[in-house]
Amino acid sequence: MTRRLIRKETRGDLPLLACLAVLVLALTALCAWAPAFAGGQEDRALRQRVDAAQSQAPLISLSTTPEVFTTQPPTVDMATLLGAGRSLTKQLGGGAARHVAFTGGGSYDYDQASLLSPRAPGPANTSTQLTASYLPSARAHLRYVSGHAPADRTPLATAPQIGLSESTARALGVRVGSRLTLAFAKTPGVQNAPPQAELLVSGVYRTTAATDGFWTGRETLDQPSRHPQERSAGTVLAVRGLVGLDAADLLAGVGVGGPRVTWELRADLSGAALDRARALTGPLSQYSADLSAALCQGVDPITGDIACQVGGQMTGPLLLADFLTPMLAAFTAQDQQARSLATFAVDALAAVTLATAAVAVRLLLRRRQAHLRLQRARGASTARLVLLRCAVAWPVVLTAALLGWAAGRALAPTGTSGSPQPLPAACATVVVALTVPLMTWLAVREPRRPGRLRRTRRKTVVGRRLVLELTVLLATAAGVVALRSQGPDGILGAVPVLVALAVVLLLLRIYPLVLRLVLRRARRGRGTVGFVGAARAAHDAPATGLALFVLVLTLGTAVFGGLVHRTIDDGLASGAAWATGSDASATVSGTEASAGTTAPPTATSGIRTAVQRLRILDLAGQADGAAIPQVAVITVDPRQLAAVAPKSPLAEALLSSGLTRPRADASTPLPSFLSPGLRARERTGDFTTTVVTPGRPPVDLTLEPVGTLTAAQLDDPLLGPVTAQIPTGTPLLITTADAEGLLPQQPSGSTVLLLKGDTPAGTAPAALRSAAARALGPLARIRVRSETLNALRSDGLTQGLGTIYTVASILAALTGLLALALELTLTSDERSRTTSFLRTLGLGGKEAGALHFLQLLPLAVASAVGGTLLGLLEPRLMAGTLDLRQFTGGPAQPALRTDYSLTLALVAGVTALILTAAATETVLARRRRLAAVLRLT
Repeated sequence: MTRRLIRKETRGDLPLLACLAVLVLALTALCAWAPAFAGGQEDRALRQRVDAAQSQAPLISLSTTPEVFTTQPPTVDMATLLGAGRSLTKQLGGGAARHVAFTGGGSYDYDQASLLSPRAPGPANTSTQLTASYLPSARAHLRYVSGHAPADRTPLATAPQIGLSESTARALGVRVGSRLTLAFAKTPGVQNAPPQAELLVSGVYRTTAATDGFWTGRETLDQPSRHPQERSAGTVLAVRGLVGLDAADLLAGVGVGGPRVTWELRADLSGAALDRARALTGPLSQYSADLSAALCQGVDPITGDIACQVGGQMTGPLLLADFLTPMLAAFTAQDQQARSLATFAVDALAAVTLATAAVAVRLLLRRRQAHLRLQRARGASTARLVLLRCAVAWPVVLTAALLGWAAGRALAPTGTSGSPQPLPAACATVVVALTVPLMTWLAVREPRRPGRLRRTRRKTVVGRRLVLELTVLLATAAGVVALRSQGPDGILGAVPVLVALAVVLLLLRIYPLVLRLVLRRARRGRGTVGFVGAARAAHDAPATGLALFVLVLTLGTAVFGGLVHRTIDDGLASGAAWATGSDASATVSGTEASAGTTAPPTATSGIRTAVQRLRILDLAGQADGAAIPQVAVITVDPRQLAAVAPKSPLAEALLSSGLTRPRADASTPLPSFLSPGLRARERTGDFTTTVVTPGRPPVDLTLEPVGTLTAAQLDDPLLGPVTAQIPTGTPLLITTADAEGLLPQQPSGSTVLLLKGDTPAGTAPAALRSAAARALGPLARIRVRSETLNALRSDGLTQGLGTIYTVASILAALTGLLALALELTLTSDERSRTTSFLRTLGLGGKEAGALHFLQLLPLAVASAVGGTLLGLLEPRLMAGTLDLRQFTGGPAQPALRTDYSLTLALVAGVTALILTAAATETVLARRRRLAAVLRLT
């Protein structure tokens, strides 16, 4: 072979070589771009989750207790100790210290101390417990209405200062300038009596609303709480106040033990967030042990426990709280599901592209068929012809692969956790390159010598086809079973391609049978166009298998992608409704009777409201006395729920069950709905609970079951905000709001306010937030459905999955169209020869156009039916592994929703393409002169 010969062959095959180059370029570019893009979406999704969690509470924190009795007199330098906490990240190995940073300057909290004076007003309060805390981050979320904030450097010879909220000051009966005498817990082995200290009320503050969830878990800084006295009758009033930085130094001087010191660490996941998180969680698992090895070498002389040294101050053991690692584990599971769904689209695109490459090589060899036969007749060997084709195609394929890889690298985003994958790109290039010699060898190999009868050879071909079909069907069935049992992975992600191949094989078996039935009916009719068209389509049916596979797989992938996108989109709306319950919801801790009543539903406000209160109570079966602890009891007003959600199945069931009927007296049982789990534990009879209210005698309350909640009622969005606070598996009981006068107020419970806007102005997020804040105060955690839905839709995993399916579907559609165009070009000579022959016999132009259309119509119908069937069948086959709930946030797996508009558009597009091809062939046939027609015949 000479260079001249190679150049000559290349010029003749230039159009088809360009098609091969485009296919290889697209595959290698995707291998370079897609992983980096997907990694960026994963980084974005993880950052969203981590930022949202860190706005609520720290994900990583260190805490310890300073030992103040190692010196005489007892001392602690809290400013030095808090500042020394910043050096604790040095023990994080592997460079992980660069990915964390301390937030604020640290904080500390004392254990509850007894308030000796003044005594809190009210006969129900038998004792008062006060918690003193130093929390610098709270200063941005409150405003002092009288006095000033506690001083970080207390003036000499004055008492430590403390700031109280308006509600706390009112409950204690104090004001600015009042003095609080506290008795702290004594230190065993050092003190015989509790040390006492005096605090000066320096200011009274009012909390401000926070959108970052700052007040979650810190509600006692604003509202005091009450709980029953342990081991005796009475009620304990629990309050909390803010002190200055040096309050711990002054309290240590009077013999008060050290507080619990906490340093909050914030994870910095900018850039490649997923890689940074993985690099951080490894050292975090060893962080506690590394801290102990570096700082905790001594022994506390008083308690005998391990002692540590932080900033020159002796402390107790350093405790690490790591919530980042569990969050990363949960995200990894979600990311794995997203990758699995993306694998289906990527594998389908690769299969369509490789099949298109095979069609292009077939057409290339068909164009060179006469030339190859001539070379073969002149004595060229099979190996020489194969090498000649390779010498022409391989440089083009290699050049296209390098250009595609370079383009993908240039377009790929940088600084993400994903990186270009050279191995898949190399594999795709090798497969396309090997397709050329393999198909060339099949085309130019020497035929076998006829050593057997023709009938026996036909039986051999039929047997081989049966073996191939059975092998594909068995492999498909095994792949589907494995996929449903163990979930998708890198290999099982190709199961949809096998399913598509099985569908095509079935179509190729059914396709000719249907055409033969059509042919029988056409033979009996008038005219020859229908008969000849059906006969040609039946004759060409086996040869269109590759084109049918490409079209079916392309349509199936697009339909499947549309189904996933539609299901997720509808599921996001359901998830947002479940998270908020209505247009908006507000939640506060505690079940105060006044919560939610300051903004009743009125017609003038344009916002309707419904209040739900959650308590955890211990019940007992009235029939057998069996104890059922930790039951979630929710009190609701069915009329309010029906006003907020008229079509709610839960509200309809509560209204029709008699929960709204008035109680005759206090001994009348309260009608209740039970969860199936609670009903299973106590199949008959009522439930009882003993209610202990401070200042009142105990009351036995009877709860009468009137119904069991169905799955639809348990999944009703009205219950979403309140059940989100209940651990999974907790028994649930819903009763009427009339029980509010009997049930105890629980600080550990919660109050949920649902808001529904009647007008466009009432549904605006600002109006809903304003109404919720007026009803439940500034500490309410408010969620608006529209904002929640936008947050769910902007999630990195959801958007990344949608982008991958969109890109894969578009590229598969373009590649499939190219394959169809090549296949039609490949078989056009046969159709043109038939039409030309009939034209010499007097066939008219309209009849010739109808003949072209009838020859291509069965392929369009078969591909449309097969692609639609595949797209609808795949999700049902993978129902056990297609878990989309983690993308939607709802309580249950979202129902699969087919995007019928997209399906119809795709089928119409394929049909229009085939009709266009038929029209084009008809136009070309009309322009052909008689001499050309006679040559074709």
